[in-house]
Amino acid sequence: MTPPSTPLIRYYDVTSADGTSIRAWTNDGDGPTVLVSNGLGTNPHAWPSLLRAESGVRVVGWNHRGTGGSERPSDGRVDLDSFVEDATAVMDDAGIESCVVAGWSTGVTIAFELATRHPERVTGILAVAGVPGNTFSTMLAPLRLPPVLSRALMVGFVRSATVTGHAFAPLTRKLPWTNATTNAIRRTRLISPSADTAELRVLLQEFFTTHPAWYAKLALSVSKHARVSLSEIDIPVTFVAGKWDIFTGARDMLTAARRVKGSRYRELNATHFVTVEHPDVVLDELKQLLVRVG
Repeated sequence: MTPPSTPLIRYYDVTSADGTSIRAWTNDGDGPTVLVSNGLGTNPHAWPSLLRAESGVRVVGWNHRGTGGSERPSDGRVDLDSFVEDATAVMDDAGIESCVVAGWSTGVTIAFELATRHPERVTGILAVAGVPGNTFSTMLAPLRLPPVLSRALMVGFVRSATVTGHAFAPLTRKLPWTNATTNAIRRTRLISPSADTAELRVLLQEFFTTHPAWYAKLALSVSKHARVSLSEIDIPVTFVAGKWDIFTGARDMLTAARRVKGSRYRELNATHFVTVEHPDVVLDELKQLLVRVG
């Protein structure tokens, strides 16, 4: 793996359609522009290879409502409509008429919804460890549970977290993120040992600044969205799945790939955190997609 260099990130604020202030970010890089539609509540450090000076792409992304400096709406509005509005606001502010969208996890749903509602603005999609909607039904895939049961279990767990999250917040928001605590997370097998410790530590440290109850609210909003129609997707798409992903089943990603004409599917020996476990592969797949688009 290429040794990690200092991430290049500039943060700035953008106003979404409903007046919510959104914290956007960019690497100010040289090369084709790529919009990053990130995993729910995560931060730019989830994409280490895209933030390096030598990435060869200009990356623009944003932090979800109520996370990482983005404003929590006074009316609590978080839904797919608002996520798409935030994406278009960031594109407009950056002067992006159209570009490739790289999505991870829930960000894949947002990417496909953006392409469906505004097809003139999306020229291609890199879908990493995510499916176009109905996300909760694909969870716990390695356990081979029926989708209906998986959805019921995960929705129930997240719903309870909207209450229990208040009790855990003082702990999760003050965890000392060192190499030792980062490696402790690795021992749970949720993240592969192949991830770089320093890059993973920064990602986790930023992620756990979000209040658990608010994160649960974001997750519940996603659980309400059905599968996005792929019948009108007529752009180059690449799916990158993790074989050991318990949050987005590789089998479901393969099924989605087969429904998109001419799409590319690649399965890696990875968990849900493909972008930090195989950052160079993700960058390579993105560049191959940009060639197909170009």
